[in-house]
Amino acid sequence: MEILLLFGVLFGLMAFGVPVFVAMAASALVTLAVTGLGAATVLANTMVGGVDSFELLAIPFFVLVGELMNKAGLTQRIIDLLMFFLGRFRGGLAQASVGVNLFASGVSGSAPADAAAVSSVMLPAMRREGYTPQYAAAVNASAAVVGPIMPPSIPMVFVALVTQLSLGQLFLGGVGPAIILAGSMVGLIAWHAVRGRLPSRKTAAVTVGGGGSSEASAPSDERSLGRLFLEALPALLAPAFIIAGVFGGFATITEMAVLAAFYVLLLGLVYRTLKVREVPAVLRDGAVFSSTIMILFAAVGSFTYVIAAQRVGDQVAEFVSGLDVGPTTFLLLTMVFFLVVGMVLDAVPAILIFLPILLPVAVELGVDPIHFGVLVVVNLMIGLLTPPVGALLYVLTKIGKVPFTALVKETMPFVAVMLIGLLLMVLVPSIVTALPELVFGG
Repeated sequence: MEILLLFGVLFGLMAFGVPVFVAMAASALVTLAVTGLGAATVLANTMVGGVDSFELLAIPFFVLVGELMNKAGLTQRIIDLLMFFLGRFRGGLAQASVGVNLFASGVSGSAPADAAAVSSVMLPAMRREGYTPQYAAAVNASAAVVGPIMPPSIPMVFVALVTQLSLGQLFLGGVGPAIILAGSMVGLIAWHAVRGRLPSRKTAAVTVGGGGSSEASAPSDERSLGRLFLEALPALLAPAFIIAGVFGGFATITEMAVLAAFYVLLLGLVYRTLKVREVPAVLRDGAVFSSTIMILFAAVGSFTYVIAAQRVGDQVAEFVSGLDVGPTTFLLLTMVFFLVVGMVLDAVPAILIFLPILLPVAVELGVDPIHFGVLVVVNLMIGLLTPPVGALLYVLTKIGKVPFTALVKETMPFVAVMLIGLLLMVLVPSIVTALPELVFGG
């Protein structure tokens, strides 16, 4: 009864448009008052406990890294390098959009922010090339799903914080799925090109961060390639810098996030693509976005207190035991559950609310916890493309200036191939677990 009250108030308030963190705190307070689980002061104490974590400081600095990379034009340098190889082929601009999200966007805290940054460059070029506005928007929305799965990944940090799983293993576990999803999108784009759905190559200027321009049909001499590679190398090193520091034991994830933010800031100032007077605005934007995450963690602290007090995890475990399902069936059922959840709830609150409840049940059934955690992240990232809440759809509708229904229609084939990839990850756990086991031992 108490659990029905907790989740009933939560989803009831959300249905009326109440912010998620307010709905979570209010549902916890109502449940405390009705059931007598504790005084109202428990709410304040548990909210403070929800953000009392040194590791949580990594999140605002990762967000800052993403903001700085975009403002300093470092993401653009990766686009220019990919355009050298892909821009001359039919569908090359679409392939480049997938590629830049695979290589550059993992350090950002938000897939919608990644989509906005890359789309601001790629959408005009794709339209000049002859892509329909809705197809160009669909490609950029779908490609943004990959970034937060590829390490270093903010959603994986969320998972590690709420489950105490190894962040290093979660990072490595995301490599295989990111490649699978990117490969599925590349394959779909290639199929569309073969069928003649995509325009033939033209020269499409792409404005670079430093104020110049590069051409989709970039010259093929070695000097041009060398120059593009050297310009992109510092940006490519930013994610590698973070991963090497964490796995090498040189610093904690929080310390590496701070160092990475300083590194990207220094690059922007040295290259003069980021002016000193612009830095306060970047810091402000990063702080505002990070505050929304922190307040959500505070609300989760009170919400999880009620869940723990009511032993929700034990009740779910008993329910699953009564179903008498095996690990594969359980994974399939939970993937369907998270797909539905992703249609009405953003990824971060979905991770914070449901993963701590379902992970112990998965482990009891013999599911590898890293496999399960990564699958949930992949699932919820795909959920960013599903209406009615899909954040990426609304971002690209606004940026691409296309009708929402037309964008949904063009996006669905990409969602379909990604769901096939997700099913493959469920049935073949080694896609997720092989690399963590190789590095950390099975």
